[in-house]
Amino acid sequence: MPFDYLIVGAGFAGSVLAERLARVADKRVLLIDKRSHIGGNAYDHYDESGVQVHRYGPHIFHTNAREVFDYLSRFTEWRPYEHRVRGVVEGQEYPFPINRDTLNQLYGLELDEAGAAAFFERVREPRDPVRTSEDVVLNSVGRDLYEKFFLHYTRKQWGLDPSELKAGVAARIPVRTDTDDRYFTDTFQAMPQHGYTRMFEAMLDHPNIRVELGVDFEDVRRRGTFAHTVYTGPIDAYFAHCHGRLPYRSLRFEHEHLPDTLRYQSVGTVNYPNDHAYTRITEFKHLTGQQHAGTSIVREYPQADGDPYYPVPRTENELLFKRYEAMAEKESGVTFVGRLAQYRYYNMDQVAAAALVAARRLLG
Repeated sequence: MPFDYLIVGAGFAGSVLAERLARVADKRVLLIDKRSHIGGNAYDHYDESGVQVHRYGPHIFHTNAREVFDYLSRFTEWRPYEHRVRGVVEGQEYPFPINRDTLNQLYGLELDEAGAAAFFERVREPRDPVRTSEDVVLNSVGRDLYEKFFLHYTRKQWGLDPSELKAGVAARIPVRTDTDDRYFTDTFQAMPQHGYTRMFEAMLDHPNIRVELGVDFEDVRRRGTFAHTVYTGPIDAYFAHCHGRLPYRSLRFEHEHLPDTLRYQSVGTVNYPNDHAYTRITEFKHLTGQQHAGTSIVREYPQADGDPYYPVPRTENELLFKRYEAMAEKESGVTFVGRLAQYRYYNMDQVAAAALVAARRLLG
């Protein structure tokens, strides 16, 4: 059948737009993805041992946007879940993001909230202006905590020093004077009851949506023209890297099943800022609440090459993106949306919100 829209990429951005265009506007949509599955990086499945895992590392849903939460609730029930993280320093686990308990355990103190605030004020290294991630952390918690929890983790994660990254990277991680050890404090924190893949399947279950997997955009583009294209892939790839390649950071995932191990670690994710080549280990049963005699974990190894995951937040990269963005604005009949197409460090809810905005714009 003829299609009104071609949507490239079956992750959050593409799937939300496909659902809205098909259901609200009765448009016929061809949704393609070069991978063999829907859901993008949020894809989950059961491993060979029957444990539900996230193939591309942990995806924890959290948002303050009721519109996004209510929209996704049409396609899934939720399991309440508040993510907790520990950071390992010299063989000991500490709450992360840094809070009052972190200080008391690390330094053998008994600080109350006012004492924690005074501690941070005493050790911080004021920076004005705050331009880099190093500035953010030193300005907030000082040199020792910076070196224990941030410096080496950032070097592994980004292949760069915090002094080489824009301030926004570190600004995403709060510092607390209370004992709240949740990684996120958003109003809505939950995991899809039956997993992300089931949620995407429900979202795309519409007669106006056709999904083709293992398909390359360039091959489909040569088939013929579409009234409109929604592109969620890397914006530089769309324009054949004519201004050069935008830098992305990639990851390698090492999955492991541990039979007869009910619980491998104390919380969902444990960071290793100073030890090992990997940055963190996630144990999925914390996230899903699944009951199983064994457990499955994943170690994350950041790397330069591979699938693009994180736009590298540096001024020169943003300037290069602006050149592609200017081309995109002149491209008729194409909407660019999503982390890769907009070269932004989006969370899942932010991608969904951007897709809902794009859908409203397309629907007039």
